[in-house]
Amino acid sequence: MKKALVLCLALLLALSAVACSNTHHEQPPQEERTYTPRTYTATATGMKGDVTVEVTVDETSITDVAVSAHTETYGIGYGLKTSPVEVVPAKIVETQSLNIDNITGATITTNAILNAAADALTQAGGDAEALKAKEVPAEATQDETLEADVVVLGAGAAGLAAGIEAANAGADVIILEKQGVTGGATARSGGKLLAAGTTWQEKQNIEDDPQLMYDYLKGIGGDLIDDAKLQEFCDNAVADMTWLEDMGVKVQDVEAIHQSLTPWRVHNTLGGGGMTDGHGGQITVPMTEKFLALGGQILYNVSADTLLTDGSGVVCGASGTRPDGTTVSVNAKAVVIATGGYAANTELAEEYTGKTGYVTQVPAGNVGDGLMMAEAVGAAIYKPTTIQTVFTSFTCGVGINEEAGLIVNSRGERVVNEYTYQYHVAEAIINSGCYSGWYIASAADPNPMVQYGITLDSTLKAATAEELGELMGVDPEAFAAVVERYNELCAKGSDDDFGKPADKMIPLEGELYAISLSPAATVSYGGLVTDIDSRVLNTENEPIENLYAAGEVAFTGLFGTEYPCCGMAIGGSVRFGRIAGTMAAQEQ
Repeated sequence: MKKALVLCLALLLALSAVACSNTHHEQPPQEERTYTPRTYTATATGMKGDVTVEVTVDETSITDVAVSAHTETYGIGYGLKTSPVEVVPAKIVETQSLNIDNITGATITTNAILNAAADALTQAGGDAEALKAKEVPAEATQDETLEADVVVLGAGAAGLAAGIEAANAGADVIILEKQGVTGGATARSGGKLLAAGTTWQEKQNIEDDPQLMYDYLKGIGGDLIDDAKLQEFCDNAVADMTWLEDMGVKVQDVEAIHQSLTPWRVHNTLGGGGMTDGHGGQITVPMTEKFLALGGQILYNVSADTLLTDGSGVVCGASGTRPDGTTVSVNAKAVVIATGGYAANTELAEEYTGKTGYVTQVPAGNVGDGLMMAEAVGAAIYKPTTIQTVFTSFTCGVGINEEAGLIVNSRGERVVNEYTYQYHVAEAIINSGCYSGWYIASAADPNPMVQYGITLDSTLKAATAEELGELMGVDPEAFAAVVERYNELCAKGSDDDFGKPADKMIPLEGELYAISLSPAATVSYGGLVTDIDSRVLNTENEPIENLYAAGEVAFTGLFGTEYPCCGMAIGGSVRFGRIAGTMAAQEQ
């Protein structure tokens, strides 16, 4: 009896142990385990620096992904509901895959998150390559036709301004945006706004008014300026800036167009200042949020390619194509083209301007498609003689605001006062018949960027001007004469040739250095011809019914051959985008 009781107790204990094991250690069989559970951290290089990602896993799945640190561009890499930082981590968890589609317009940040996550999952014992190859069912799409009062093509500053004002007027608005994020070229810019007579100027004791700004801009643009359009912009720049501030755009201060030019009237948005980029999201994110709050709809990854017309040839909508080839057609009472410029289309830029060989940071989608769509329905296109250009070093950034040295064209000739706005320097080089140049310096140059540049292997250096000229591929004796003349003017304390201030004239003595300057472009001039109401004009100078345009696709009349100052492109886009949206909403 006692022996039987002992056996029963032993059996109960064994069953209890098994039960406890099943309750507290429910692990899958070893062959089914994928990861070692915990949180792993990894970094990868993004657009602006390191992107740090934390990945949490259990034995068989990815349970959480988060971007814990980054310095990516606001309004592109993060800040929008469609930005990579907001979208990609959740997609990894949802699909249990690293085979995530790139967010068009923000591919570098997308890849940084995926690469960091791959590293973290490898640390966890996972197979990153298998996760990259894991098929994810694509969202089913099909050709569709939508109805709206107004369809806007492009969601940059101009398109968003048009969409907001059309929606404010009660219109049902759809924006077709070819990228996965809004913002266009504005989001990549320095986020500057041009205005005269603002409270921000008053705070800094700057006296200014719209007419002074008009006079400056007209003086730069000359006969290529449409006086009425420029006056419209100048007279309303303060109201437009206030309009943006009311929706959440934060202005922090005012800076000079260039140290040599007064009054200061370039307004920096939050975090901006100087020759920087990547602050334009401070403008386009609030605009995007405002448009969506008004009930507007944005269809992403749809490249508008055709203006729809009725049986009599009147514009009645637009259609576009998704990456998978399916189409979206929008029947509308009015169309606003705001597709941006053509700087990313080097063939078109060369056809229009004769200029090539430049680099650009504009969105890859800025290829002039809006111009071609409009031309197909009879729109007039003005082809300018140049594209906005600045000459800079691709190795050290020299060429922008380093005015103590000597700048020469590709023939080794001095053609400009170096202490002036960088676009004026570029214009002088171009007008001399050259499309590259050199920054000549000595060890005495006070600029830190120049000091860095002269240490690089790519920088030419020589003991004499003649020797340097030979390395540059210019006439050695002629170049030596240019250096000698420059030094004479430095010693004299008066730049009799180009009027450079004496305190900016630093003699070139000792070993000499030549830093190559190459063209970089952002803003393209010309494009669609529009009137003051943003109506697109045909080749007979008559408005095309129901068709409007604003922004870089229609900069004809606002610029000459030289970019006058930062903030002009964004300001012009907002002004005439607002007009386009208001007018389009009135179409019946």
